[in-house]
Amino acid sequence: MRNIAIIVLMITGMGISAQTDTKAKSILEQASKKMQSFQSISAAFTFSMENTKMNIHEKNSGSLLMKGKKYHVKLPEMGMQVISDGQTVWNFMKDANQVTISNAGDEGQGVIDPTTIFNVYQEGYTCKYIEDKQVNGKQISFIEMLPEDKSKEFTKLMVGVEKQNLVVNSLVTFGKDGNLYGIYVTDFKSDQPIADSEFFFDKTKHPDVELGDLR
Repeated sequence: MRNIAIIVLMITGMGISAQTDTKAKSILEQASKKMQSFQSISAAFTFSMENTKMNIHEKNSGSLLMKGKKYHVKLPEMGMQVISDGQTVWNFMKDANQVTISNAGDEGQGVIDPTTIFNVYQEGYTCKYIEDKQVNGKQISFIEMLPEDKSKEFTKLMVGVEKQNLVVNSLVTFGKDGNLYGIYVTDFKSDQPIADSEFFFDKTKHPDVELGDLR
């Protein structure tokens, strides 16, 4: 599933379109500020892909560790790990015993990036507050984000922000191909101690792994 082949966490707040309504802007600004205040993030999430016309309903669980620009995502049901030290990205496919190496921030990695769930205050979007809704016992504020660049592979994003603590709870991407890609945070912890070794692919632990360097 190429849409989660690369996972990049960027939490720097950036400007958004002047057309964004006041309430949506306030929520996104507060959430962005809150996310930037964390020294580290440890989260569990569910990633889903649905296409009602094609009767596709896929769901996979995963986890994320993040410290600064470094991150480590595990998707055990897919046999995938994505690791970055902030400059290099290692995409390890366990079943194929293969790791591809690329530079952080490279384009063309897919329409959705699970960790962009934490970067909700972005340039190039018109944002609109939709509603507050009770979800799994939490009050969630939902905001619609429409890309100003119509050439993007999706038509809109729907972001859910927990009203009480201003942590991003969900992100749904509406693909032009009819696919809905959903990321739902099931557990979230901040400022936990995380060893730097978590953010580097150690080839000595996988001596026979096949390397594909895309840099």
